[in-house]
Amino acid sequence: MKLFVGEGNPHSVKVLAVLELTGVKCDVQLVNNEERVVPYLTRPVLPVLLLPSGQHLFSPNTICQYLFDVSGRKATDATNQWMEWEITDLQPAVLQALHMMALQGKRSEAAAVMKEPLSHLEQNLRKSSTQFLTSDAITIADIVLWAALYPILSDSSFEAGDLRFVRGWFDGVDVQSACQTAAQKVLHGKSSEALKTFLQKHPATQTQRRDCPTNTSAAEAEDTERVMSELEIEEAAQMWSTGLKYSHAVPQRNHPILPQEGRRNVLVTSALPYVNNVPHLGNIIGCVLSADVFARYGRLRGWNLLYVCGTDEYGTATENKAREEGLTPREICDKYYAIHASIYKWFQIDFDFFGRTTTDRQTEIAQDIFWRLHERGFLLEETVEQLRCESCQRFLADRFVEGVCPHCCYPEARGDQCDKCGRLINAVDLRNPQCKVCKQTPVIRSSKHLFLDLPKLEGELEKWLDQSMGAGDWTTNARQITRSWLRDGLKPRCITRDLKWGTPVPHPDYKEKVFYVWFDAPIGYLSITANYTDQWEKWWKNPQQVELYNFMAKDNVPFHSVVFPCSLLGAQDNYTIVNNLIATEYLNYEDTKFSKSRGVGVFGDMAKDTGIPSDVWRFYLLYVRPEAQDSAFSWSDMALKNNSELLNNLGNFINRAAMFVTKFFEGRVPEMLLNDDDKRLIAMVSWELKQYIQLLDKVRIRDALKCILNISRHGNQYIQLNEPWKKIKGGDMDKQRASTVTGVSVNVACLLSALLEPYMPTVSQTIRTQLQAPPNCTGAMIQGAGTFICTLPAGHRIGTVSPLFQKLENEQIEGFRKQFGGQQTQIPSTASADTKLCAGVELNSTVNVKADPERARRLAEQVTEQADKVRALKAQKAEKSVIGEEVAKLLELKKQLALAEGKNQEPSNHKAKKK
Repeated sequence: MKLFVGEGNPHSVKVLAVLELTGVKCDVQLVNNEERVVPYLTRPVLPVLLLPSGQHLFSPNTICQYLFDVSGRKATDATNQWMEWEITDLQPAVLQALHMMALQGKRSEAAAVMKEPLSHLEQNLRKSSTQFLTSDAITIADIVLWAALYPILSDSSFEAGDLRFVRGWFDGVDVQSACQTAAQKVLHGKSSEALKTFLQKHPATQTQRRDCPTNTSAAEAEDTERVMSELEIEEAAQMWSTGLKYSHAVPQRNHPILPQEGRRNVLVTSALPYVNNVPHLGNIIGCVLSADVFARYGRLRGWNLLYVCGTDEYGTATENKAREEGLTPREICDKYYAIHASIYKWFQIDFDFFGRTTTDRQTEIAQDIFWRLHERGFLLEETVEQLRCESCQRFLADRFVEGVCPHCCYPEARGDQCDKCGRLINAVDLRNPQCKVCKQTPVIRSSKHLFLDLPKLEGELEKWLDQSMGAGDWTTNARQITRSWLRDGLKPRCITRDLKWGTPVPHPDYKEKVFYVWFDAPIGYLSITANYTDQWEKWWKNPQQVELYNFMAKDNVPFHSVVFPCSLLGAQDNYTIVNNLIATEYLNYEDTKFSKSRGVGVFGDMAKDTGIPSDVWRFYLLYVRPEAQDSAFSWSDMALKNNSELLNNLGNFINRAAMFVTKFFEGRVPEMLLNDDDKRLIAMVSWELKQYIQLLDKVRIRDALKCILNISRHGNQYIQLNEPWKKIKGGDMDKQRASTVTGVSVNVACLLSALLEPYMPTVSQTIRTQLQAPPNCTGAMIQGAGTFICTLPAGHRIGTVSPLFQKLENEQIEGFRKQFGGQQTQIPSTASADTKLCAGVELNSTVNVKADPERARRLAEQVTEQADKVRALKAQKAEKSVIGEEVAKLLELKKQLALAEGKNQEPSNHKAKKK
């Protein structure tokens, strides 16, 4: 073997250091950075490792990994994760910072660029119990990250800020003789100054990743094809040719799953659904489906992952439902637990354990946390005013009372929160309150309760939040909601309620009370895990080894980011607290709200009856997942996406690729001789694969799905351009071309089967069965930074090919829209006294209208165009008055569309004029 390195080339530092550390026998040649070492590349590239076989490796990290493998050292999940982060996050920031420091003299700006990656590293090192990144011995990850940071952190003029743990780790690696020798040989100990010549010839490109905010619309982003460099094309083709030789299968799940030393241990929870009703599509995408995609993805990546969930069964909502159905609370819980479990099974939600909160373990753990808080002085006793129904002879818990919101005048606000404006409410502040049981007006009475002293825990919470948000992935809305609570100052929060159905408060002075559901319910994550395994504390009292991901809708954020963390911090028992909080916005139904009582919207138990496969439901819900703003389920849009994206794009490509193998090559993958067009496609697909991994690592579920569709689009274009069905009839050169195009295409289809597994598990398995794909192909391509390789070599026999998707017809869609559109009720045009909700606010009446499908179709197109126009104006930061005019037009179009679809307009509020 021969290693070619260049003076002043920062990438050469890492490979030389690894070579010295591993002791692998290899000739080293120092060459000019302009010398073309790889003959088939038109541009020079260094470092390069020439293998005995004559093959060239020219990716620095690939060279490092190869040298470690040859020396007999095995990489772990943790080292692979750091290597991937170095490529995707650290390298681009370092290159940009070095340009600022060495060429522009902008040292403060360089420090700003490096702030985020260095903060991420600092937070992880602070949590680590080992001397180096993943263990007490130096690994490949330590060398690679040290080499990347060496030109910056060894520069005494770089102001890195307070990075005590980063500095300690860096110095520990830097003193190794292998590192000292490599740095001296390449950079002569001159840090960033030695890189000027290299940097002048390697500009810092502002590559926009899809997980970064942008003013470019989604349509524009999809239409813009990335230009691949020659180096990227050759490297992708080289990786493709390695095949499955060095691949590793996805680890099998063996229960109980417990944290393991040296692996990435990930604990995933989704917000516990209330047991009192059937979940609708918005509930499903907001927590369990989103978490399921991430959990499936994590398992494919080789993470040691546990996904738990269960039904939230205590509280007022359950008592209400029990009264409505004439059952006991226990009977209601048993009934709806079975309904929830059945729905999630049909949607293919792959929990490791789906439990419930009405268990002995729940009582045991909740009461233990309570006593620990009590003993440490984090509970207060206060007398509070409550609403009491004299007719029912009981204090009314929040959900037993409804009234007019004191903030926005919404007429059906609950006693704890308004569903319209989202503000938290004290029940006594409701206007015109009513008991939900007997409809009588309650009176105000006093009652003693216990409160969690949030102000006393605020400082510790702030410190923890800075650490968690700095190192973890928190969605923007989760950060904003949490910060808004802190900005207003935390106040003591009541943790007891005057109910019967709940976890009993163990304190003798409060034996008639139960815990408030938002103190009690999150503890359900712990008790459900405890019912899964007696060794639950290895997950929940192990923050050093475990990463916790919480999935939920935005209304649950403050309880998971403030209230529950304060409970665990106050308990002082080394609890695992959320590192990554993933919150969605709301999913509406055809521009209105889901309503079981009004028959509006699709609920979980109804989806199966439509005959549409659960994979198609999963696909569409994930396609419109409300990540940054509210979105809406639309029957016409679902049909459009099914017919265009699934049937004509994804399904068409996979089916054609496999059919060509069957029809033209007797069911065996043909020989592939790559030309430049084939290599370019492979490089483009490889780039989309890396984007997919970067996005899903950041839990950008909807955006990662677009990468899958982009790959199949590239594949369709590739087939159309090369026309293998024509070339197979031509001469020898044409037949060889048809052979290569078919072989490459069916390998792209195999990659798509792997990428689809988190989103459409049944379709994914069907594709793999049709292609008779090797069991280890998925792990081989998705683990690490993502590698598109030839998994179906020449001669591989595929199975029977059949279509994957069916068209959704207009007649079907219209039938579903009517079926799930609800019953409109005639409302008198004259408002009664009951519609006067609060001073100056009145509800308008609504009337029935007849639907006009053709007009609705035209108006839907106009609404889309106008919405695009509004978004464009906002992106251009146009004048508010201009935006306002266009928004008004959009709202008017939406009103016309609603009428054309036969919908009544929702009541609109009009402020009365002040006299």
